[in-house]
Amino acid sequence: MNNSQDGYCFSFPAVSGMQAGKPFYIATCPLSTIPKIFVFDEDEVPPELRAQRTLNKSRIPEMVRYLIENPKDYVFSALTVSVASTVTFTESGISGLGTLSVPMDAQILINDGQHRRAAIEAALKEKPELGHDNIAVLFFVDEGLERSQQMFADLNKYAIKPSPSLGALYDLRDESSELARYQAKHIKPFVGFTEMEKSSISSKSSKLFTLSSLKQANRALLGKGMKEGFSEEEKILSNEYWQTVFQATPEWQMILNKELSPSQFRQEYIHAHGVGLHALGSLGCALLTAKPNDWKEAIKQLKNVDWRKSNPQWAQRSMLHGRLSKASTNIMLTTNALKMALGLALTPDERTLENKHITEAEA
Repeated sequence: MNNSQDGYCFSFPAVSGMQAGKPFYIATCPLSTIPKIFVFDEDEVPPELRAQRTLNKSRIPEMVRYLIENPKDYVFSALTVSVASTVTFTESGISGLGTLSVPMDAQILINDGQHRRAAIEAALKEKPELGHDNIAVLFFVDEGLERSQQMFADLNKYAIKPSPSLGALYDLRDESSELARYQAKHIKPFVGFTEMEKSSISSKSSKLFTLSSLKQANRALLGKGMKEGFSEEEKILSNEYWQTVFQATPEWQMILNKELSPSQFRQEYIHAHGVGLHALGSLGCALLTAKPNDWKEAIKQLKNVDWRKSNPQWAQRSMLHGRLSKASTNIMLTTNALKMALGLALTPDERTLENKHITEAEA
């Protein structure tokens, strides 16, 4: 903080530049200063007078936990703000490098990063030592409300969220992603047939399953929630389960033996898709619980399942109006069919859904 001709200022090491004919500054700010400098109070400002979206408070706890649990290994991208005031940039002798001074009473609007700002504020209360870290802040100067609102729209218009499969591919902290990546490289039938980046597969693709659908199937198999990890024993069990299912699934073997093309398999069979894979995962969870010692013998009965889409059994179960559905109800109904094929009892909820399905089918 410095004293200037017009009053007190916040001062930051910064780099200056030009974009669209207008100056901007990239400054380094200690995390401890972020809640003090960049105030966000949506309750006092109506939407038409804001340059930001409404704060989605449900996102904050997860971001706070990320900061708290990874103090030596987190990454937060730069905040983007507009300053409705004149700022002073003093060069240090090297062109473009210097000190940015922002009046303490200046109005600063966050164009991008209000959730990061809120997460930083909350994380500092639990772990004050994070305040010594720094974050980059991109300052645009004297833009006015309309320009700030347009900047927010432009910044978010072209922001594309990565597909779930791509997220699983690159997420090294998530154990379910790690397990799915391992199986895609080492476990039949996933080796060579797992789409690692996209979350959908075209009809002519040589792939069978997406990495995200394999991740979901493993969670169903091991009965895990979104944030729960896996023990080494559970990982080994998952690998054994899918290898055993592969041995009990003639069509999967035909793919590896090049007796059936992936495109034909996906066109004709239920278990070439995410709904079938997820249902097999849910089946495994029930089977491992009911028959922990002889589940490998029981799984052999899968050879008797007619997985063809043309099988009337899958109508209104895995299929809706002639198309596959991954809705939770359809996954449960598909799982029901597999459990009954293996002689496993349905849970009360599954039985209720099954009775409803039978009634609707007979109507």
